Amino acid sequence: MDETRRGYVYGLVAYGLWGLFPIYWKLLRPAGAVEILANRILWSAVCCALLLVILRQWRWIAGVLRRPRTVAKLVTAAGLIAVNWGTYIYGVNSGHVVETALGYFINPLVSILLGVVILRERLRRLQWVAIAFGVAAVVVITVDYGRPPWIALTLAASFGLYGLTKKTLRLPAARGLFAESAVLALPAAGYLGYLSATGTGTFGTVSVGHTMLLVGGGLVTMVPLLSFASAANRLPLTSIGVLQYLTPTMQLCCGLILYGEPMPPAELAGFVLVWIALVVFTADLVHRTRRTVAAAPREAPRLSTTSDR
Repeated sequence: MDETRRGYVYGLVAYGLWGLFPIYWKLLRPAGAVEILANRILWSAVCCALLLVILRQWRWIAGVLRRPRTVAKLVTAAGLIAVNWGTYIYGVNSGHVVETALGYFINPLVSILLGVVILRERLRRLQWVAIAFGVAAVVVITVDYGRPPWIALTLAASFGLYGLTKKTLRLPAARGLFAESAVLALPAAGYLGYLSATGTGTFGTVSVGHTMLLVGGGLVTMVPLLSFASAANRLPLTSIGVLQYLTPTMQLCCGLILYGEPMPPAELAGFVLVWIALVVFTADLVHRTRRTVAAAPREAPRLSTTSDR
């Protein structure tokens, strides 16, 4: 298997596992969203620590701690991913799987807006068209709900800001996840200790299988992240951009088919507008990538010499 095909396998594993997350988090009931989040944070830190021990990759921590700005960025990233994880778990276990899928469908559009607002990037015409369709979709769904789709907007905004923060950190996947989990591990452990002391927690009280699933939250967090990092190192941006839609598509199918969540006509119209926006966004991405490749200087063919034969 060549590196490109290997990259597609890693990408499908990553986005496929993320797409199955609604099934996993629903298996953790009757644990509440905050308890599930605390377990996910704590066991993610443990899994990443074990991986770093095996790989003998600890020296970078001292260097990070000597850079206050990097520590501040790590704390910010940790807070944003905690909001994202917590909102997603709450959305899934409160019967809003379809709305969580919407959040990850509109995430690319939010990332474009963040680039304009924070990085002062200039948008191309097709990007403006995509954002217009995305805004129209949010308006249509807001009218249908009678309120803004807060779960979807929170997921998209928190993950967009998280990606923006991670872009400046430039840490490998396992190191980044460990650092963010380590920042949150102490509060998470404290909260789980409180639940245990008051007898209101579910860890170790429901069943062995339930306890193992709570512990496994760390592993199911780490595996797709590492797979994604491996895919990103082997595939062009256009391929990653198309593969990312697999996750919310699978989540949407889970909500509609497995859990029977409704999709009234107005909400369907909102999703159609989002899908049109994503088609426009992807077309622009593909076109820009092709132009970049075409404009790149090509290596001149070498003259044949005796040593080449």
